[in-house]
Amino acid sequence: MKTVLCYGDSLTWGFSPDGSGRHAFEDRWPSVLQAGLGASALVISEGLNGRTTIFDDYAAGADRNGARILPTILMTHVPVDLIVVMLGSNDMKPWIAGHAQAAKQGMQRLVDIIRRFDYPLNEEPPEILMVSPPVIRETADPDFAARFGPGIAQSKMLATLYSDLADEIGCGFFDAGSVAQASPIDGVHLDAENTRSIGRGIEPVARMMLGL
Repeated sequence: MKTVLCYGDSLTWGFSPDGSGRHAFEDRWPSVLQAGLGASALVISEGLNGRTTIFDDYAAGADRNGARILPTILMTHVPVDLIVVMLGSNDMKPWIAGHAQAAKQGMQRLVDIIRRFDYPLNEEPPEILMVSPPVIRETADPDFAARFGPGIAQSKMLATLYSDLADEIGCGFFDAGSVAQASPIDGVHLDAENTRSIGRGIEPVARMMLGL
């Protein structure tokens, strides 16, 4: 059985834009990916609300720096055959980075960590699937507009930057924005159907990378 680790933020955690909390387990995209892959793979979800690629954000009682916590996550779940990384939306916050280029550099750093990690038992590094999140959109919600609105234009650059980076360093790439779009309720999170769409969209790519 292959192991797939999904490393992301609230879009992976399953945050519902309507304020009702977390999507039902079966609606979260890692769960949909698991259902699609079936018994051939174990899909592990590691989503954290507010997680960034490499930047600190102390607005919550958890370490949101994706680079700092990643080695612990890798050690926890080894051996891993494929890691799916979907991060970058929170990097668009003006007090975090606010630039797509910064998120690209962050993704580069995450790939470096995954490939250079001292895996136990002589395990090989996993394959890496880099996923660009759906584009941030305008919203009437004043809080989310203040947090993410300034980064709308920058978020539109993530897919191209991530795709180019993936080609350059030999990673897989998937544009989640090709199958899903953010809800206008808050401009960044996904309703259940769009969340499920990401799992369905990633499945054939994951199968190919896993050799299934």
